[in-house]
Amino acid sequence: MDILDYAFMQRALIAAALVGITAPAIGTYLVQRRQALMGDGLGHVAMTGVALGFVLQTSPVWMATLVAVVGAVGMELIRARGRTSGDVALAMLFYGGLAGGVMIINLGGGQTASLLGSMFGSITTVAAEDVTAMAILAAFVLAVAIGLRRQLFAVCQDEEFARVTGLPVRALNLLIAVTAAVTVTVAMRIVGLLLVSAMLVIPVAAAQRLTRSFATTLGLAMAISVTVSLTSTAATYYINVPSGATIVLLAIAVFVALTALSAPLARRRARAALAAEAVCTRDDVKV
Repeated sequence: MDILDYAFMQRALIAAALVGITAPAIGTYLVQRRQALMGDGLGHVAMTGVALGFVLQTSPVWMATLVAVVGAVGMELIRARGRTSGDVALAMLFYGGLAGGVMIINLGGGQTASLLGSMFGSITTVAAEDVTAMAILAAFVLAVAIGLRRQLFAVCQDEEFARVTGLPVRALNLLIAVTAAVTVTVAMRIVGLLLVSAMLVIPVAAAQRLTRSFATTLGLAMAISVTVSLTSTAATYYINVPSGATIVLLAIAVFVALTALSAPLARRRARAALAAEAVCTRDDVKV
């Protein structure tokens, strides 16, 4: 396969696989707690970190991670203390992060075009050091999302119940926010900061069309996300289309297809449930 003859495509495919694995790993929890748009806010605030990376001539990935983590912690603390609504905090991240990135890059003598690769994704921007950073960050995300899945699910499902059972709810909420911030920076080279929220949400939503349990949803969402990411990255090489846009559009297509497939499945489940209920009713009457 000639696609593997080029080092930049090898790096892009590795990065795409990392994105495919990590995005739904934390996205499942965000969807569960109805914070699907959190990735957008973190993507915007990470723009400031990317700009700082360019201006200070350091790694944009690590700088974006640092800034996104700080933003995520700040947003979670504001939400937890109730000083303002979560929506307001999210809006502040949206606009302040994006404006800060544009301002910093201009004050540093650069051009806003330097941010385009990180904003919308570009396979040619994936350097060897980026792959290393992404692999380290992805390992952290998976360790948290899978290693603490029971605790995180409990917090996302019912915070009050989790608190009663003795779980450190605030610490776990902060950990979810930090892990989401790390995931955003993992995905920025391939999907782009402005589109990364789609990969946190759409594969999970698509998996939910067919599954019921949390574990099954997580596994299927990761499978969908990896397939979409790798397929779209390969398509980017062969037909010269933007990687981020291709990944998101293909993910939406999978969601639509699974939604159509799930309709007859849902009807079949409903008929089976009604049949089981009828059997139980007859048994009760006989007794």
